[in-house]
Amino acid sequence: MRFLALATDYDGTIATGGQVGETTFAALEHLRRSGRRVLLVTGREIPDLMHVCPRLDAFDRIVAENGALVYNPATRAETPLAAAPPPEFIELLKARHVSPMSIGRVIVATWQPYETVVLETIRDLGLEMQVIFNKGAVMILPSGVNKATGLAATLEEMCLSPHNVVAVGDAENDHALCKACEASAAVANALPTLKDAVDIVLDNHHGAGVEELIHRVLEDDLRSIEPRLVRHHLPLGKSSDGREVLLPPYGINLLITGPRGGGKSSLAAALLDRLAKSKYQFCVVDPDGSYQHFEHATSIGHHQQSLDLNAVVQLLEKPNQNAHVSLASVALEERPSLFLSLVVALERLRAKTGRPHWLIIDDAEHLLPYGAPQDSLPLPLDLSRVALITEAPRQLSAIALPKINALAVVGDQPERTVAEFCEAAGRATPLLPTSPLAAGEIVFWKLDSSTGPLRMRVDRTETRPSPVGGQVATGENFDRPAASGLAH
Repeated sequence: MRFLALATDYDGTIATGGQVGETTFAALEHLRRSGRRVLLVTGREIPDLMHVCPRLDAFDRIVAENGALVYNPATRAETPLAAAPPPEFIELLKARHVSPMSIGRVIVATWQPYETVVLETIRDLGLEMQVIFNKGAVMILPSGVNKATGLAATLEEMCLSPHNVVAVGDAENDHALCKACEASAAVANALPTLKDAVDIVLDNHHGAGVEELIHRVLEDDLRSIEPRLVRHHLPLGKSSDGREVLLPPYGINLLITGPRGGGKSSLAAALLDRLAKSKYQFCVVDPDGSYQHFEHATSIGHHQQSLDLNAVVQLLEKPNQNAHVSLASVALEERPSLFLSLVVALERLRAKTGRPHWLIIDDAEHLLPYGAPQDSLPLPLDLSRVALITEAPRQLSAIALPKINALAVVGDQPERTVAEFCEAAGRATPLLPTSPLAAGEIVFWKLDSSTGPLRMRVDRTETRPSPVGGQVATGENFDRPAASGLAH
């Protein structure tokens, strides 16, 4: 599954007039039975929420006070995420006749038109506080605290990533929440500004809109809206006509191929750099230890250390950690079977957490070799969201080649490499012009694209894998002019 959690606002979203309908509660329970989590993210304080919503056990966690406090319904534990408001601030607001006023563990709340008095009081006391609006409500919080920060703290505690969450809301204070999540939605009664900012505008109002969203999640894990999620696509570079080339973070199985020294490692480093900057978790499997010192990943297993698969899984259970798995200490003949054991373990982790988001396999022909026993066995190998790196596509396992749907080709004879891949995969070779590639260009081909292979220049990255235990392409190798290539 891609979307493992729903983060929903309360008032105006799942609730109408402070009340949640029975059909909405039933939809939330249906979503939880599918193995997903339900998170309530609200500006309300917990005592107030208990009064209007007695069924707080419908939620796995509650982010209350507009991101300032986390409540666990199962244990009834409250965790403030910021300091309480200064007493002098409360006293001065009372002296200035701000009423009604509600004081939570962190939040102070009132209503318009008291925002001017509130801002003057913050200024007069020299406090570092902010005012957040919510359809007439005026919420005062420490600077930097909002629904997105509260959700981030909650997801970290639950070992989940925002890239596996869909959010839904209706008002001004839901902008940060929706922007922080992989997908976002607004109910039909939402403010126009929020509707303009989200990925999905639902047809129904309030709880019925949330039920509609839940139905979409259960139906196809929101695959139908992938074309709308361009804000999360990874920028690879520019095509020969100047258009930006984007790589979707989901639904792609990429083959990076070409001759030795042609720039495969530099291209892989660029991909890893994009994933790290976008906070998609990845796991690099490296037979020779070439990526051992990659700055965005923790290395496990090398010449002086045996490989512990449990240590790999434990590392990746933390959403902010990436793994480099070196097989350098493993005997050559044992690497394919150990790799399969690793993939099975990672698939179990993906079923629970949706991560690692990407699996990058260097020298893939050695770990998924053609004619290996797994070719004829019904092994539980999804092999999705992978990048296979090889100089010999025809040597790849028969279970791997049919899953490839994107091709990145380096080197000075890309037309030969494309033809080799097509022959091995049983695909028709596209019509390939032979005009030379410019310096730094590669061939990129999304196999389901109507435009066919295109020439592109990959944006440079300063990050490089370390040349430990194997040859690594340098920037000079990557940028050298090619003798021949493909025209767009």
